[in-house]
Amino acid sequence: MREGMLPPGQRPAKGWPISHYGPVPRFREDRWSLQVFGATANRQTYSWTFAEISALPKVTVHADLHCASGTSTSGHTFFGVPASTVLGLAPPADGVSHVMAWAEYGYSANLRLADFTAETTVMATHHDDEPLTVEHGFPLRLVVPHLFGYKGPKWLRGIEYMTQDRRGFWEERGYHNLADPWAGQRHSYQEDDDR
Repeated sequence: MREGMLPPGQRPAKGWPISHYGPVPRFREDRWSLQVFGATANRQTYSWTFAEISALPKVTVHADLHCASGTSTSGHTFFGVPASTVLGLAPPADGVSHVMAWAEYGYSANLRLADFTAETTVMATHHDDEPLTVEHGFPLRLVVPHLFGYKGPKWLRGIEYMTQDRRGFWEERGYHNLADPWAGQRHSYQEDDDR
């Protein structure tokens, strides 16, 4: 994190703006699970209830958030399960290079495995010492602070292991496949061949 600095082309925003595609889902704990599937080492699908996810070891991550629309907010504190924990609980097969993060209503975001397992990537349950609000992603939100916000879906429901990249929801609609705010990677027309 480059504290106190904004990526090129970004401007500060007040508060924590709410932005998402589609309606806000209703949480039903008895029907909720987080699944890991795809190219797992044993070809099995793994599943955890909200209580099981809540019982996993947690970390606190201090982060700034950057939206591809050009706004940034600073001083966030997220609390939750390190995303890298998933790899220990549900080992990936050899050759897994990417994941697809799946959320409610079929929303998806593709990530390189290294971005998913980065030290600051967290499956957050809390923000600033309070449970996430439903508008901000309760019960589980993937936070990937070193990338633009569309790489961190709210209402996370699944992680798919992939042996080759595949574009997610916004990436299929013209957003950059890598989404590094410090490199100004907003749009797919800016992409080169080094993905």
